[in-house]
Amino acid sequence: MFEDFKAEIARQISELSGVAVDAVEPAIGLPNDTVHGDLALTVPRLRMRGNPVQIAKTLAEQFKPACSITGAVATGPYVNFRIDRPTITGSVLRAVQAAGAKFGTTTEGAGKRLVVDFSSPNIAKPFHAGHLRSTIIGNFICNVHRAHGWDAVGINYLGDWGKQYGLLALGFERYGSEEALTENPIAHLFEIYVRMNAAAKEDETVNDDARAYFRRMEDGDGPALALWQRFRDLSIEKYKSIYARLGINFEVYSGESQVTEPMLRALQMLEDSGLVVVEQDGSRLVDLEAHRLGRALIRKRDGTTLYLTRDIGAAMDRYEKYSFDKSVYVVASAQDHHFKQLFKIVEALGLPFADRLLNISFGVVRGMSTRTGEVVFLEDILNEAKAKMHSVMRDNEAKYANVVDPERTADLLGMSAIYIQDMSARRIKDYDFDWDRMLNNQGDTGPYLQFTHTRLCSIERMAHVPVNPDADVSLLTEDSAYEIVTLISRYPDVLASAFKTLEPCNIVQYLFKLAHAVSFALEGLKVRGQPDDLAQARLLLFSSARVVLANALSLLGLEPIERM
Repeated sequence: MFEDFKAEIARQISELSGVAVDAVEPAIGLPNDTVHGDLALTVPRLRMRGNPVQIAKTLAEQFKPACSITGAVATGPYVNFRIDRPTITGSVLRAVQAAGAKFGTTTEGAGKRLVVDFSSPNIAKPFHAGHLRSTIIGNFICNVHRAHGWDAVGINYLGDWGKQYGLLALGFERYGSEEALTENPIAHLFEIYVRMNAAAKEDETVNDDARAYFRRMEDGDGPALALWQRFRDLSIEKYKSIYARLGINFEVYSGESQVTEPMLRALQMLEDSGLVVVEQDGSRLVDLEAHRLGRALIRKRDGTTLYLTRDIGAAMDRYEKYSFDKSVYVVASAQDHHFKQLFKIVEALGLPFADRLLNISFGVVRGMSTRTGEVVFLEDILNEAKAKMHSVMRDNEAKYANVVDPERTADLLGMSAIYIQDMSARRIKDYDFDWDRMLNNQGDTGPYLQFTHTRLCSIERMAHVPVNPDADVSLLTEDSAYEIVTLISRYPDVLASAFKTLEPCNIVQYLFKLAHAVSFALEGLKVRGQPDDLAQARLLLFSSARVVLANALSLLGLEPIERM
């Protein structure tokens, strides 16, 4: 945004200061607020000799209005530039209408590939709060990279291997039901898993038998692998239906079981490199004490492998398949040490992608459960949020009658509530899962953002004039209108910041500011009943705000609602 204005400012400042235009341009950006101006020059970034405050004052006094830039004012070490309101308003609103869903996006990452490992639930265990956080944050990371031109590959790397599958196989022989397995494999396998863990506490030989069963699986035993494959396939089908409900699509369903060959190559590379230490009991580890990362076990004494071993193989496999420029793991902060060990081992092996691995961690959700239950299955959480929002929708019978698909709308509102509560603060922060606050239609919540979007959709539907990009924006004289224009103009920069930080809260906090500005403006800026020229100008403003709201909601992984 504002390229022409920035170019004129850079040209004049270069002439006045003697600093090259190419050095001036990066120092020009949006101010922290719009009280002093629409663009700001950060004088210290020019690296000129002298007092930055005095230099700013001199440059402001010598700057000459041009190209709709009406003047310059020094504020401390900054020079703030004011742009003619109708000019900047027209420029911003026409840009939104022309770009639509592409507004704010770039092609800077064209030709680059990102691989994101996210969600990654464990088969036969509940899809818990950590998996939910990983799912929505990982999806956001994919979306924000795509918005910058990257090719993003989302990988659901399932926990589908290990001793627990020995427990499941043995447990299915004892407690299994073909009917229950087919109807809800995840719930039934979890029930079996719980019962077998209880049995193992009473009888340690249960764990021994489970380890022996898993050893058979790693050795390629046909019947053992066939039963495991059934559990895996049925579970993935169930997961796919849940992800479809969330509007999330994975390019790849993988898992620990799928990386045996590259894992074995990784183990051999470690042996050949001399990094492996063999313990007296026959277990193998990599000594990372010199890096303050302890001793990393890579093979147990019975020869079976671990998460870390398989993650090394998976990293190699992904680079060979996708030649990624960046590979991101979205996991809870409790796993930070694991990934530090993984990255250090990859570096020690001299693998070419060692500097392309990134761990994006997040904090803990406290108290996430249904109102009545302890075990947290994602479907239960989604269903409860949906039921609550459906009840709220029914309170307004007139509006409810106009909703085309109330069930789906209630589901989207419930998901919006969950997503926005999760994404409102920095991802590393822990937070308390709060049903009442989350589902409130009035405060800074997901339903409030969706409500604002539906109000704007309603204005467009009911307007007596069409959206006209060439409307006379000089009629938008109110400060409340200009506040919306200013916020819209900042969206590309907010998107760029979110790309750098990979913090969804950047987008969420921006959405709240825009929604508040829209809500305030709607109280005084009517469209219906106004003269056509004024109605068109205001409709253009509100239509552009709707587009940006929808773009930002979609970036977070939410489907914007048109009626509720």
